[in-house]
Amino acid sequence: MRVVIAEDAVLLREGLIRLLTEHGHEVVAAVDSGPALVEAVGAHRPDVSIVDVRMPPSHTDEGLRASVQARSLVPGTPILVLSQYVEVSYADDLLADRVGAIGYLLKDRVAAVADFLDGVTRVANGGTVLDPEVVAQLFARRRRDDPLRELTPREREVLGLMAEGRSNTAIARKLVVSDGAVEKHVRNIFTKLQLPPDEEQHRRVLAVLTYLRG
Repeated sequence: MRVVIAEDAVLLREGLIRLLTEHGHEVVAAVDSGPALVEAVGAHRPDVSIVDVRMPPSHTDEGLRASVQARSLVPGTPILVLSQYVEVSYADDLLADRVGAIGYLLKDRVAAVADFLDGVTRVANGGTVLDPEVVAQLFARRRRDDPLRELTPREREVLGLMAEGRSNTAIARKLVVSDGAVEKHVRNIFTKLQLPPDEEQHRRVLAVLTYLRG
C-alpha cells in the first residue's frame, strides 16, 4: 500500500515509517502538520493516511480537521486516525459522508503490531475500524430521534461489535452464539435501519455509520 503519515512526534513518525516499510508498504509522504497532510493527500492520492489528532499549527484537533478537509478534496480517501485523544465533534464530521474507509485507534490501547497493521489494511480496503472507547464516546452523543430505537438490545450489541471492526465469526465468538445467529441479527439490523439490498460490506459500513451518528 501507498501510505501518508501525519504525525508531529519525530520518534513516533519515524517508527511508523520503519514499521510500515518493513511490512512491504511504501510511505509516500511523512508530514507534521494539518495543512501538509491535505497537500500530501492531494498530491499522492494514497491508499491510506495515518493521522494524529493534535498537530501544528493549532495543537488541538488539527489532524481531524485536516482529515475532513482531505476527504472533501479527495472523496473517500481512507483515513486512520491514531491518537491519544478522542475528539468527538470532528470525529463525527469525519464520519458524515457515510462512505467508510475510516478508522480511529487510541495509541495507548493498541496492544499488538499485527492488530494495528490489520486495521490499516481494513481501512485501506474501505472498512471502518474503531476503538471501543471511541465508539462509547460517540454513542453517548446520540440524538433523541435515534434511528436505532427499533433495535433490540442484542442487535445493538452486535452492531457495536461491528463498529469495532469485528467479523460475524468474531462477533459470534465474543457473544458465544452461532455464526447463523449473528447473521440473522445482522439481517435484522439492515432491515430495521432501512438499508436497501446492496453489496454486503457496503451495508455493514452504512449500518456502522448510522450507529455512530445516531
